Amino acid sequence: ASVGRELTRRGYALMGFENVLGCRLTPPGGPSNDGGPMPSRRSSTDLTITARADDRAAWPGWMDALIAGFGQPDLVPGGESHESFARAALEQAMGDMALAEGIARYVAQRSGEIVGAATMRCTGGVAELSGAATLPAHRRTGVQSALLTRRLQDAAARGCDIAVVTTQPGSQSQHNAQKNGFVLLYARAILVRDPAVATIPA
Repeated sequence: ASVGRELTRRGYALMGFENVLGCRLTPPGGPSNDGGPMPSRRSSTDLTITARADDRAAWPGWMDALIAGFGQPDLVPGGESHESFARAALEQAMGDMALAEGIARYVAQRSGEIVGAATMRCTGGVAELSGAATLPAHRRTGVQSALLTRRLQDAAARGCDIAVVTTQPGSQSQHNAQKNGFVLLYARAILVRDPAVATIPA
């Protein structure tokens, strides 16, 4: 309990919380697991999900969809997202992500139009689902659920037995994850310090 007080004394401010959720995966065609949550396999039939794994070449459609989606955060109960990023920062972050080892990139298309994008990284039997965004005009139409379902299927096929995802509390992302078998592992506080604030000696 003293950590929060000490960080506050040093100029950090609580900006919000994030929930980390996880689920067990079952290999394709394998028996059900030991009672853990099983991901849903339902998705919108009018959506096409395309994946590129370990491809270091640029994929403009993927990056453009992520930048557009993250540039307009979704509203959540209790107010807006605490996250806000300039386009230049998003471009840098997405560019770095595109070059990372083991990253699989996904786009969702409806009638040939890219409407969303996502990423996944598999390491040590754990699939980290991240970087999912839907274009504002296509939210609440099953895009995120379709991207989530496809990544869970691919993670199981690649030998992962656990998947994790981070969401905002009470968000549609958390709702979709829980519908697909995820359960809350823990919540983490987001504390931010203005670099201009003078450091208080320990």
